[in-house]
Amino acid sequence: MAPHSQKSMPVVLVVSPDWTLRTMVRAELREANIEALGTQATSDMADALAHGVVPSLIVVDGAELKNAAAREVLENLARNVAVLVIDSRTTPAPALPGAEVLRRPVRVQDIVSQVIARLDRKMS
Repeated sequence: MAPHSQKSMPVVLVVSPDWTLRTMVRAELREANIEALGTQATSDMADALAHGVVPSLIVVDGAELKNAAAREVLENLARNVAVLVIDSRTTPAPALPGAEVLRRPVRVQDIVSQVIARLDRKMS
């Protein structure tokens, strides 16, 4: 994959209890020169945000949206930050206004491609 070109490296937060998904998406994004941080849950994002991390995009497991507190945090963030929800085809989470959704089954490359496309749209 060609490196993602822009003046400063974007930061993507990957939020999922599935450590395999987090690790693989983060590794692929880093290969594309996109900084990627991972957390198990939305509540863990607070630490990164409190330490000045300003994400360009958040990739979140749809299961997080089933938690009312997490959904509220993500709704607030979605007003200013692009959000990509990776959701279940059979038991979808409540909709998150402004977020794009990829339905499982989905490949890591599909997620990464979607992230890069969203970042490119945001930067143009």
